[in-house]
Amino acid sequence: MDEELDLVVFEDDAGNEITMEVLDYLAYEGKEYALITEYVEDDEDDGDEDEPVEVSIMEVVPVGEDQEEFVPIDDDLAQTLLKIFETNDFDDDVLEDEDEE
Repeated sequence: MDEELDLVVFEDDAGNEITMEVLDYLAYEGKEYALITEYVEDDEDDGDEDEPVEVSIMEVVPVGEDQEEFVPIDDDLAQTLLKIFETNDFDDDVLEDEDEE
């Protein structure tokens, strides 16, 4: 079963493109946040699946009608949100309305 990935592309200070995968979204105190990790294309042969995955949390800010901007957040808020993501203590259907369109 092929599942469509939610990928976003960032550009670093040197102009290099970095593709990130959005693992999940959540709403917290009226704002939307995304849990993201670096996207690795088809890593079946890359070895240890038990290796820890580095994740980041960014605020998702609407820009225009069909675009979003991912904005870094401070470390204290990131730690709070990471605990929520880890315990799954949030509504999984945060974006239900958008998915129905």
